[in-house]
Amino acid sequence: MLTPLLVANWKMNKTIAEAEAFALALNAAQRTTEREVVVCGPFTTLNALRKTLSPEIGVGAQTMHQAESGAFTGEISATMVREVGCSHVIIGHSERRQYFGETDATVHEKILTALHHNLIPIVCVGELLEQRQNNETETVVTTQIHAALRELSAEQIAKVVIAYEPIWAIGTGLAATPEQAQAVHALIRALTSVQTRILYGGSVTPENIKTLMAQPDINGGLVGGASLDVQKFLQIINY
Repeated sequence: MLTPLLVANWKMNKTIAEAEAFALALNAAQRTTEREVVVCGPFTTLNALRKTLSPEIGVGAQTMHQAESGAFTGEISATMVREVGCSHVIIGHSERRQYFGETDATVHEKILTALHHNLIPIVCVGELLEQRQNNETETVVTTQIHAALRELSAEQIAKVVIAYEPIWAIGTGLAATPEQAQAVHALIRALTSVQTRILYGGSVTPENIKTLMAQPDINGGLVGGASLDVQKFLQIINY
């Protein structure tokens, strides 16, 4: 049985002071012990999050560079991410692909780097609205999964977390139905052929988390907007 994983993705939100206040509130609240929780904040908040959050709550970066070091102005390496206490890193989020030119190839490189540094990669895949309307979801997601996991051993794949995020549902308030999400999660499960956690992301809320988690192949959530409010995030954790 895979332990459910709930991940907060704050994107470009929260100052250090705001992150510390959130962490203290999360620490103080009653949380079920049956779920794993990770908070992915902006780079500037990661050190404060690791120092403030309870040890059982993980801290993750929202991206990192695939190179060990070098002339990459504005980038952060896996070593730097580890140094501030991160256990996880989000890789290939659709916003990174759309706005910052990330590709299937760079996603694959980043996965290899993350695993080399004992970081758990949370790898995002998902289709555009036009692709879903054209019945291309299976082709798009299959291509992304094959590119991400190519040449990885079964042992390595088991360490990867995959997040299915239909791009048309991110930040729009339009979540996939539980049945739509389950169909893609089942596809990903068949493609990975190992026991790895598959999360749903895309307008996850306290109102829809329970029905999503009732699906057999959904093992958690990558939570965007609702994770900025500690009370909403706690409702999602304690679904």
